[in-house]
Amino acid sequence: MKQDEIKELMEFFDKSGISKIKIKDNDFEIELEKHRKAQKEDEKARASAQTQVQPINVVVNNEQPNLKDTINSPMVGTFYQASSPGAAPFVKPGQNVTKGTTIAIIEAMKIMNEIEAEFDCRILKNLVSDGSPVEFGMPLFEVEKL
Repeated sequence: MKQDEIKELMEFFDKSGISKIKIKDNDFEIELEKHRKAQKEDEKARASAQTQVQPINVVVNNEQPNLKDTINSPMVGTFYQASSPGAAPFVKPGQNVTKGTTIAIIEAMKIMNEIEAEFDCRILKNLVSDGSPVEFGMPLFEVEKL
């Protein structure tokens, strides 16, 4: 290999993403290797050159979100609105309930657990459909405390 060809190979190697190359041709042998630190700095320089800063608009809202009270699931299981299929639901939206009133059932490990109202409230919205799986802490009903 001639000196000009070696120089051209070195320039190509420097610009490429290759970290190590070894060439053997009869009596001629050359091995080129980039140091990892230099390679990482090279990649960072390329990435920052390609990155364009995009302005972002931030809207600050000082209003407090409309926080609703909820009755949450005390366990993982399957949510049921009524005591049996076809039966009337325990509670309906708009209904007032007192603390301790059964409002739903959650089946967990083949055991039916009655869920009671934690406080006097008005049921505003049922947040879970009948027969759906629920997680611990998942909101079941949106309520208004009385």
